[in-house]
Amino acid sequence: MSDTVTLGCAHCGAVNRVSAARLADGPKCGKCKAPLFNGEPINLTQANFSAVVERSELPVVVDFWASWCGPCKMMAPVFAQTAQALEPKMRFAKLDTEAQSALAGRFGIRSIPTLIVFKNGREVARQAGAMQGSQLRQWLAPHVS
Repeated sequence: MSDTVTLGCAHCGAVNRVSAARLADGPKCGKCKAPLFNGEPINLTQANFSAVVERSELPVVVDFWASWCGPCKMMAPVFAQTAQALEPKMRFAKLDTEAQSALAGRFGIRSIPTLIVFKNGREVARQAGAMQGSQLRQWLAPHVS
């Protein structure tokens, strides 16, 4: 990893350059002062997707889910706990496929939950179906910065 990392702000969309050595120090957006990491998954929308996923140099794992999906509900706390454990080595985000159907369609989401790891805006891994915490961490291990 280089000396600095580019991260998009989920709140205002500003692109921030953060010292790699200071990622664990609670960096804030230079424009709106919102925390760039808050220990929980970011809710993705059409408005913030580009900043959070496409303009981030850190790996971003996105959980594509829906409120009516039983396995999605079972996996939600596992995903949140993993986000707490692995931030700021990677970012975690959730995308509601019902509310953001255009984005879900763009990535060909056919079953949920589906997890996709993005690196520099490109998909590098995909897994469909709910996972236990240990399975999720093992699956993410090759992608952690």
